[in-house]
Amino acid sequence: MDDDLPRVKGDAASLLAKEVLDPYSQDELAERIALLEAEIARVRAHRDKAGVHRAAADALFRPRTS
Repeated sequence: MDDDLPRVKGDAASLLAKEVLDPYSQDELAERIALLEAEIARVRAHRDKAGVHRAAADALFRPRTS
């Protein structure tokens, strides 16, 4: 992928939110919930890691005060 290109507006979460859930069984819905919860945990961990990285960069490049 080219990082210079703008991000696509429609993402996977938006598509999932539009999906009809009626055909799924109780077990399939439980499995889906578990997968989504795992994905939420993965995204949160990435966000937290990026936040730590950003804070370190900000501290490194912050103008020094006398």
